[in-house]
Amino acid sequence: MEKILMTRAGFNALETELKHLKSVERPSVIQAIAEARELGDLKENAEYHSAREKQGFIEGRIKELEGVIGLAEVIDPTTLSGPIKFGATVKLVDEDTDEEKVWQIVGEHEASVEKGLLNIKSPIARALIGKEEGDSVEVRTPGGEKSYEVLSITYK
Repeated sequence: MEKILMTRAGFNALETELKHLKSVERPSVIQAIAEARELGDLKENAEYHSAREKQGFIEGRIKELEGVIGLAEVIDPTTLSGPIKFGATVKLVDEDTDEEKVWQIVGEHEASVEKGLLNIKSPIARALIGKEEGDSVEVRTPGGEKSYEVLSITYK
């Protein structure tokens, strides 16, 4: 199996979610199923069916998280330097609009565009890998061609 790269923060977030699912959500849904069973006929019991559906989702997510955590390879960006690679925090400027953006390149399970965490498999991240400060980068995105200049690279 292929290792799944992630930062320490991403790994910790997945572990926290797994712990919450096992210690809070799972017992809660088991209790909800037991209470729904006490109401009688299960065929027409919406609470029972809803709780069973939620249980299926929780158990599926637990299995998924356990699999990802088992294959995780945690990378500490503070030990890295040089051209852009996994874990780098990159400040870019859009060459067309002069809009500046800051992205950290992370694993797919911790990526969040809203938080500035860019999936290593995304078109922008793939185009940035190996680039250095001052380099110009052409990226083909679903919205069309974009040109960025790398303003800075940090590993924090």
